[in-house]
Amino acid sequence: MGMILSLARPGDRAVASRKTGTPGLLADIFVPSGRLAFVKDGDRWSGVRLAAEAERLAAGLAAAGVGVGDRVALHLRNGPEIATAYLACFRLGAIAAPLNPGFETAELNAMLRRLRPHLYIGDAELYRRVAPIETGVLGAGARYVVGEPEDRTAGSWASLHLDPMPEIFGQVDPDAPAVLLPTSGTTGEPKLVAHSQATLACMAARMANFPILAGDLCAFFLPMTHAAGLFGFIASQWVGAALVMLDAEDPAAVLDAIETHRCTYFITLPMTLAGVMERQHVDRRDVSSLRFCATVGDVCLPGQQRAFPSLFGLPLRSFWGATEAFGSCTYGLQAGAVSRPIPGAEIRLVDEEDRPVARGEPGEMKLRGPHIALGYWNGPGEWSGFADGWYRTGDIMREDEDGNLWFVARAKDLILRAGASISPVEVEQALAEHSCVRDAGVVGLPDPVFGRRVVGFVQLKKGIGVERLEDILRATSARLADHKMPERLLPVAAIPRNGLGKIDRARLARMA
Repeated sequence: MGMILSLARPGDRAVASRKTGTPGLLADIFVPSGRLAFVKDGDRWSGVRLAAEAERLAAGLAAAGVGVGDRVALHLRNGPEIATAYLACFRLGAIAAPLNPGFETAELNAMLRRLRPHLYIGDAELYRRVAPIETGVLGAGARYVVGEPEDRTAGSWASLHLDPMPEIFGQVDPDAPAVLLPTSGTTGEPKLVAHSQATLACMAARMANFPILAGDLCAFFLPMTHAAGLFGFIASQWVGAALVMLDAEDPAAVLDAIETHRCTYFITLPMTLAGVMERQHVDRRDVSSLRFCATVGDVCLPGQQRAFPSLFGLPLRSFWGATEAFGSCTYGLQAGAVSRPIPGAEIRLVDEEDRPVARGEPGEMKLRGPHIALGYWNGPGEWSGFADGWYRTGDIMREDEDGNLWFVARAKDLILRAGASISPVEVEQALAEHSCVRDAGVVGLPDPVFGRRVVGFVQLKKGIGVERLEDILRATSARLADHKMPERLLPVAAIPRNGLGKIDRARLARMA
């Protein structure tokens, strides 16, 4: 697949400064207006209010010594604080560095050592895990907290807001790093993906390829410390849609908001959606206002797309996305891990020798375009880009006759058995089709004869005993070729997944 799509949207021309040299600041998107920007806990924020608060915070950050290229660690849940903090950093040319709210003290300590932020802003509840970190990593005077911290040496969020002083704002380079987003890998420390204001704005412009219009209202429960959440926030402002900011950990509140505010769409992660679907099954809300729902970030959980229409009255779409390259694909029109290329995205499927593969054959997906990340941040002034602008996703995809892209597997997860490549995703989906299986995971283990052997794991539904494992294997054999069949099938209490719902295959391999 050697496709080079060149159809550009007007927004691409306006913001893709790496290609055109035209301005690409996010100020081009966040123009103050009276329209609704978001709602949080019943508090309505207009575009005017959002812009004004971001200006006041930018003035406070500048007074605290934050300048161009300085990192500002954001340890915040969805709400006005993180929204205005991102915009204030963009206004100053500082680099926003979101921290995962789920991280414990040791993980936060390691991340802060890498970032060496000039300043930290955190929720009081989350700050409890940061307070013990030594001042050599994060200075006492660099800590600011929303709410009442137990550590009285930390500064207050309110003290960071000053009257705007336009003269303190210098020229901001739209192509300089603007945000450092951690990847969601399941092994090793996460990479820090550097995006510029230009790449972020270009991704927002590509929201025109989704059925989201000005005036739409999103049930927004993607965390803004995650790439998809930040991209969704920026994109909503681009199209003129508004957000109802919610906590994904409270599925009942998500459903209540959809019913009360008559939300028209949401985009979320499969694992996050699981709790909302379970709650809707138990206690139905009126969700008839929804007209588009989609997941991104990973393959849908077993049975998720099949069960969704009976609960929400419309199909659940999915699409491929990555921290490095959101905006390359739009949602698929069929069930399964399928996406469609977005016009303007350069996409190639290649073999191990970097040669284009024939249509219908699996190949690693490579992407290029003005929306692709700058590269990976290794330290102040040190970061690695992508060769010739091409980002190698590490994902194996297959293009069908209609030009759809089907996810096969992560390249590193493919199981090579006796010369044949086996997709663990395909085997997992076959196992999960059985009525006794709640969830499934598959890995390959080393074998001196065949190279790899397939090992499967199943989380059985409540009340199902291990004596049904043979039935599961027998039924699965009708769906898979012999060489793809698991040679062992092990019951587990739960399939290990990371915070974004991706199967932790390294942990599964250790369990085997």
